[in-house]
Amino acid sequence: MKKNSIYKILILASLPFLLVSCFAAKNYEQPQVVNEANYRTENLQQDTLTIATVSWKELFTDPILQGYIEEGLKSNMDIRVALQQIRIAEAYVKQGKAGYFPSLNGSAKVTHQEFSQGSQFGAQFSQLTQYELSGSLSWEADIWGKIRSNERAFQASYLQSAAAHQAVKSKLIANIASVYYQLMALDEQIRVTEKTIETRSKGLETTKALKEAGNVTEVGVKQTEAQLYNAQGILIDLKNEARLLENTMSILLGSAPRDIARGSLENQEITTPLNTGVPTQLLRNRPDVMAAEYNLMNTFELTNAARADFYPSLTLSASGGLQNLELDKLFNANSLFATIIGGLTQPIFNKRQIRTQYEVSQAKQEQAYLDFKLAVITASKEVSDALYSYEAATEKIDVKTKEYEAYSLATNYSEELLDNGLANYLEVLNAQENALNSSLSLITAKNNQLQSIVNLYEALGGGWR
Repeated sequence: MKKNSIYKILILASLPFLLVSCFAAKNYEQPQVVNEANYRTENLQQDTLTIATVSWKELFTDPILQGYIEEGLKSNMDIRVALQQIRIAEAYVKQGKAGYFPSLNGSAKVTHQEFSQGSQFGAQFSQLTQYELSGSLSWEADIWGKIRSNERAFQASYLQSAAAHQAVKSKLIANIASVYYQLMALDEQIRVTEKTIETRSKGLETTKALKEAGNVTEVGVKQTEAQLYNAQGILIDLKNEARLLENTMSILLGSAPRDIARGSLENQEITTPLNTGVPTQLLRNRPDVMAAEYNLMNTFELTNAARADFYPSLTLSASGGLQNLELDKLFNANSLFATIIGGLTQPIFNKRQIRTQYEVSQAKQEQAYLDFKLAVITASKEVSDALYSYEAATEKIDVKTKEYEAYSLATNYSEELLDNGLANYLEVLNAQENALNSSLSLITAKNNQLQSIVNLYEALGGGWR
């Protein structure tokens, strides 16, 4: 009988440990969705080198642009908001770590009661005043890993906010560089258009003189005049776009609209090799992808915590203090009292709240998984887009350069033929118009090449280091 009793005690003592091994919180495992990323390019060698690890100071060597990026990182509103979000998450991490500790409350109170004559105590007391100074302590054992899961969830939330800050930083750097290059491209187009207007103004005077000499009709004069007005209209649009972009840049820098100084487009050159690395590196380099996975970790741990609510909780509580009917005798050994309670609490019926919370947490975890998967494939798509855009812009620069050279020669030849009476003025006007459009298109192609490099840098996860 004695041995049987010992066996029963051992079985009962080991039962909680067996239950813990069966129902303990699960460990997070990274989904295989990361392997689905694909750049769809065969022009670049697939190795572990990537421009994502290159500092923005090494990629963007223009000192004016570097100054704007540094200013934006200090003053941009989105950056400052993201930093406050990190502080919020950091506070929750501290709360998660404190979950293992007991809670302690203190209280001091005075209770005064007036009794009726017909009550239980009315015959003995007409009134009663009691003074109490007490404290209570409560602690819950983390049998099912609920506290540990909540702590991990808070940590994942903190890492998610830090990654979100990095994503904002990467996006800001790319936006500043993009607007800066656009402004320089507009400056170049404005310069070309102003030069064209100057040339066409002189051409209009020449056309009027040719009309007086009888070599050109009024139609030729009006067509020349219309070309001049067309160039002036283009100039108005270009200057307006430049002002709007300056206002955009000012907002990125966290300031009111102002003039934005810049260099020249012809001096912009990015010499850093455009290495993309391998698609799986997006997980380490893309802040938004990292944030998506940390969100998945957060929901995974919250699901663990919700599952633990189905099982009984072991709590230990204690209270004690001083209690006396006379204030001057409150701090007396006879005033001491204490209570210690230990017990298991098993939820039985609570209006389906626990099951609802668990099902909601499972659905949120699936949502987070889908968001993570979308972030990975979207990131690979953006890298692929940037690569194709860079290749297309590079090819187009070569084609547009040849086109511009051809139209420039055509303009010169048509003017010589006109002087010798071998061509009409309409041919000259067409050649001049084509030369202007080709020149503007060439500048656009050069800007597109720079923009594609900026987009590739951001798509690979560069800029936040």
